Amino acid sequence: VQLQASGGGLVQAGGSLRLSCAASGSTFSTGTMGWFRQTPGKEREAVAAIRWSGRNTYYADFAKGRFTISGDNAKNTVDLQMNNLKAEDTAVYQCAATPKRLILSALAITRMYDYWGQGTLVTVSS
Repeated sequence: VQLQASGGGLVQAGGSLRLSCAASGSTFSTGTMGWFRQTPGKEREAVAAIRWSGRNTYYADFAKGRFTISGDNAKNTVDLQMNNLKAEDTAVYQCAATPKRLILSALAITRMYDYWGQGTLVTVSS
């Protein structure tokens, strides 16, 4: 199974980026996919996740109102639209997936995901 993330880069504060992730080698059409991020010295944290069954979503507090998760479960793709980016959003963003239909309270839990992409760096300059 491979998750290939793309779309990271350098953007000025207030700008936007769209991250994309494509999974291959397995199907997650009835599972859960998400985006996490990590900065040096900090633990990996959940950004947003989507459970395809019912299209239930989770957003971290810092992402609410600025980020939107979407995708196509038939194509095993998940995107993260990030608007009004801030310097503190600078991080390596990773997509993750599991074939499990996670309960809503588990969408933000790192260890619940079975597969991880390589990460894409987002740098927001202030």
